[in-house]
Amino acid sequence: MTRKRLRVAIIGAGMGGIAAAVKLRRSTSAEVVIFEQSAGVGGTWYDNRYPGCEVDVHSHAYSLSFLKYDWKRTHATQSELLEYAEHVVERFGLTPHLRLNTRVTDLVWEEPTSTYRLSTGNGDIEEYDVVISALGLLSVPRYPDWPGLETFSGPCFHTSRWEEHDLSGKSVAVVGTGSTAVQIVPAIAPTAGRVHVFQREPGWVEPKHEREYSPRERWLFRNVPLAQRLHRAWIFHKGNRRFRGYDVGSSRQRRMRALCEAFIAGSITDPATRAAVTPDYPWGCKRPVLSSTFYPTLNRANVELVPHAVRQVTPTGVVDATGTVRDVDVLILSTGFQPTRFLASLDVKGRDGRSIHDVWRERASAFLGITVPGFPNFFILYGPNTNGGVSVIAQLERQAEVVVRAVRRMERTRRRSIDTVPAAARRFVDWVDRRLASSASAMNSGCHNYYHDPAGHNVTQWPAGHLAYALATRLTARFGLRTQR
Repeated sequence: MTRKRLRVAIIGAGMGGIAAAVKLRRSTSAEVVIFEQSAGVGGTWYDNRYPGCEVDVHSHAYSLSFLKYDWKRTHATQSELLEYAEHVVERFGLTPHLRLNTRVTDLVWEEPTSTYRLSTGNGDIEEYDVVISALGLLSVPRYPDWPGLETFSGPCFHTSRWEEHDLSGKSVAVVGTGSTAVQIVPAIAPTAGRVHVFQREPGWVEPKHEREYSPRERWLFRNVPLAQRLHRAWIFHKGNRRFRGYDVGSSRQRRMRALCEAFIAGSITDPATRAAVTPDYPWGCKRPVLSSTFYPTLNRANVELVPHAVRQVTPTGVVDATGTVRDVDVLILSTGFQPTRFLASLDVKGRDGRSIHDVWRERASAFLGITVPGFPNFFILYGPNTNGGVSVIAQLERQAEVVVRAVRRMERTRRRSIDTVPAAARRFVDWVDRRLASSASAMNSGCHNYYHDPAGHNVTQWPAGHLAYALATRLTARFGLRTQR
């Protein structure tokens, strides 16, 4: 008797979910369904539409390895990245497999059938043999708890929920100086009447060197078969060298700090502002920011850097930590996300009815950041300790390949489930912790970053370059996963 095709559910139609769907359809006979809560594909590039939004990784690295693409710029804008995601979906025939405007709320493992019962916000209940979470890391906004925030009378919104308002002549407060804020401030400064940039803590900022590709370069990448591949390899090589800077005692750490300090000295005219934006902690303690335009924008007469945290909000203004009040018309919250709350919007119950959030009560962890013991046939893309490695797209591809090999193994052996060896998961976490202990991102490095959970565990970062992750997923995944009847 012919065995039925495995049914695979993918939760999320961002770049991770798209990559997993393409690879599954190319290498397995599984039936694939992609659930997406938004009205379109693209994930973070669908949700984030603020002015100046673009990627800070080179376009040829921030793209799928199996598809050559005619990138217009060294660093793609939000609209180009959204167009790219839609192109991949169309190119590989994924549209019939999409269920947009459909949020998955619950997964429950059914031991007798070795399937997951999947529930959606629309009230539908279906069964799947394998489920892949591709929800992403930076998807749940972090809203501050400042006193009086709810009383503010003007427009107030988080950057990932951007609202279009005419900022002409308006006094605008942008709270935060991370990767998003440094893109927004230069984009709105020419229009706004006044921009107050509230900085709780400075970050190391590097020049981005973004630009349009010349017609000759684009022709070369389109028509010379090896050109795009070699360029991509060169980007990864430079990224892996740059990763050595996370060792606080390395010469690369000193070079990265010197580069950033020289950028400050050459870009900002006011000595007090130069001092305010210079960190006193190691490069890499928090995520380095890439921007060529943020520092020069601070020289504008209508832009004020406020080197203090926000203490409270009034109906018409913002009060900083020194008690100074600034009247503002619009309040923009560039206050980041909640990356340590993995699967925050999804309740997953595995063997014995255990919730994954109960298992993660002390710490979120997963073998290779992908699988959790006791949750068979459930795979996580962009899971614990996988952020980093030059390009997240490359990391997602390696994770998707682990899933593909597991599904092919199930098809070949006719086994009904694959679960994680607990000892392998523990060894992986121990190795990650040892590597991160000497990194600039360690808890005692002197900065605030989004890497650590409330207990102090670094649960987001991968402690090496992408090559190390590629080798780990290729060589060790099989030994950490076991098939079961």
